[in-house]
Amino acid sequence: MDWNEVNSYTQTTPDLSGGTILIDRDGIISYANDRADALFGYAKNGLREKQITSILPEFNFTQTKPSSMLNARAKHNQGTTFMICVISTPLTLEKKNFYMLEIHLPKTQHPVLAQVNELRELKIALDESTIVAYTDDKGIITYVNEKFCEISKYSAEELIGHTHRMVNSGFHSKVFFEELWRTISSGNVWHGEIRNKAKDGTFYWVDTTIVPFLNESGEPYKYLAIRKDITHYKQVVEDLNKSMQELVDLKFALDTSSIVAITDHKGFIKFVNDKFSKISKYSKEELIGKDHRIINSAFHSKEFFKDLWRTISSGNVWKGEIKNQAKDGSYYWVDTTIVPFLDDYGKPYQYLAIRYEITERKKAEEELQNMMTKIIDIQEEERKRLSRNLHDGIGQNLYSHLISINLLQSQIGHPLLDHMQQEATELIEEVRRISQELRPSVLDDLGLVPAIRSYLLRYSDHYKIDVQFDCYLHSRLTANKEITIYRIIQEALTNIRKYAKTNEAYVTIRELDSLIRVLIEDKGKGFVLNETKRGVGLFSMEERARAVNGEIHIQTNIGEGTKIILEVPL
Repeated sequence: MDWNEVNSYTQTTPDLSGGTILIDRDGIISYANDRADALFGYAKNGLREKQITSILPEFNFTQTKPSSMLNARAKHNQGTTFMICVISTPLTLEKKNFYMLEIHLPKTQHPVLAQVNELRELKIALDESTIVAYTDDKGIITYVNEKFCEISKYSAEELIGHTHRMVNSGFHSKVFFEELWRTISSGNVWHGEIRNKAKDGTFYWVDTTIVPFLNESGEPYKYLAIRKDITHYKQVVEDLNKSMQELVDLKFALDTSSIVAITDHKGFIKFVNDKFSKISKYSKEELIGKDHRIINSAFHSKEFFKDLWRTISSGNVWKGEIKNQAKDGSYYWVDTTIVPFLDDYGKPYQYLAIRYEITERKKAEEELQNMMTKIIDIQEEERKRLSRNLHDGIGQNLYSHLISINLLQSQIGHPLLDHMQQEATELIEEVRRISQELRPSVLDDLGLVPAIRSYLLRYSDHYKIDVQFDCYLHSRLTANKEITIYRIIQEALTNIRKYAKTNEAYVTIRELDSLIRVLIEDKGKGFVLNETKRGVGLFSMEERARAVNGEIHIQTNIGEGTKIILEVPL
């Protein structure tokens, strides 16, 4: 046969629904008619010079019997696959060996083969996606596909001839498998989830459907088991169940130990637990749909709640102590943490408030604070009494002795009298200094500012530390606040003298809208705040500040000096 005969054959043979392809011994397409080009999605002559495996990837033409018809999976130029029938005929052209492939579309030309191809396609689809096994009526494995071997890690040779006990994990009970066999041996389909064990000891889960094949008597003669690997799904479900259980346990723990409420983004209550109702003395029905103003005690300022809302509406957690009012008018304190829940845009869509009652603790703190205030008041009264006794008692006696010594000096000249005069003068000055430190009379008589100026003058003269003083007060303060500010300045300057290693300090007092702010600053050596033991002096300053509802803040670092800031409400 020559090339003209090939072309004439392909153009005149009417039963070729697909086309004709000629390939050489290396699998290179030497010729393809128009119908073949069109069938595989190529333009005219588009198949020439291509490797046959590009359109028939599984077809082995060298091992095909001459003129035998075979089913093959074909690949379209656009990537899709379809089934065809191929008749391969060897021939010689111009002393070269070729194979002529006659392509048929099974569904149009061969109805029986079309059904066979559909079944073959189904088997291929199953093998690609599913774990498949056949057993005989006794459960002996007669066939497994590659996916069965892949997941079980056994070879087909190791599995065929054995039962599924090879992959039994021991997880399921005997009753489980008895029910399975009772179902399929009755000719019914069984469906369920099974945990198996692979050859290497690992476990895997399969969603299993077992279909019995029945003989003419209606009895099973073999079984088809189709399985899907659901190991990952089961792990996800297990993890989800664990997470759910953890959440249930967490909710139980919270409900048992904490006061819990959930609000929407506007602050309206959506959920409260029993402890919330118990402490607030409101029922859940009375609380849900309301905001927390229902338990507002009016103890905290508007700025307090503005700061709270500013924090949580920005997506940040707020923590603090709140005094609330119950339905019966009683008050209670709660240590509160409010956690915002954020949406995909980072905006809060609800808030979780977790509270712990601290009413008894706050009462104890209040009692302790009252006690400390009384101690400070008693201490100041005692200082005042001692100061007066020193000034009016010992001071006056020493002054009388000095007058007597001066009188004797005017009558008798003697070195001993000069020495006595000097000692008496020094004692009087020391008594005056101690009296001033105990309780300066100028503080009670003239007020805070003159007392501080007088103290700073003596302090600078005695310790050679220059203190710059700025004061902006519009009027006198209460006695408690004045003595508190005075004592804290006194204590701070004492610490500067002892530890700061500097010859300069600054004291500033400013009256703001709602508070008095006092700043005591030095440019000395500073210290690491959290690593330094808090001494009696700092403790005394903090307690004095708390006694007048004030606060002390310290800012310091090595080599950067120290700032002590006192804020006292007006």
